Amino acid sequence: MSEPADQSDPIAAAVRRIIEELGEDPARPGLEDTPERVAAAFRFLTRGYGEDPTRIIKSAIFPAESRDMIIVKDIEIYSLCEHHLLPFYGRCHIGYVPAGRVVGVSKLARLADAYARRLQQQERLTHQIASALMETLKPIGVGVVIEARHLCMMMRGVEKQNSSMVTSAMLGHFRSSIATRSEFLQLIGRPPPS
Repeated sequence: MSEPADQSDPIAAAVRRIIEELGEDPARPGLEDTPERVAAAFRFLTRGYGEDPTRIIKSAIFPAESRDMIIVKDIEIYSLCEHHLLPFYGRCHIGYVPAGRVVGVSKLARLADAYARRLQQQERLTHQIASALMETLKPIGVGVVIEARHLCMMMRGVEKQNSSMVTSAMLGHFRSSIATRSEFLQLIGRPPPS
């Protein structure tokens, strides 16, 4: 097998080694640029490490009189499972009850992306989004629900293509008030627990 001229990218070099360990020739047509493409893809898919979630929220906080629930639902998320480096994807629903301040609506989607674009566990991702919003915006309460499909469960292991995982984080009034939590769950289209 021929060695590529440029070995300066450590991720590309590692991918090249994986290809060789799988019994393939990384220099054959079709694979010759794969290590560099995979390195670029991994950098893109994990770009959340370079983002500051607190800064995202603080960049668009505005005074507001409202104390009514605000929800952004169906935020598409894409992440990589930290156990197998396989994708998981789904929808994130974020709700909060403001306490004199609101955050720009697009910042909630950016917040979800900043944490999703890292090596993740869905459970931790859900709590990171809720905690960052609670600590930075200081609302009366925050609720986050993520519904996702995991390729590590669909493509390998038990191979269950129709399964999905649902996680939630309820902080402040969303945790202490059944009525607030139920309203949030109904508005995002999830039945409240009976």
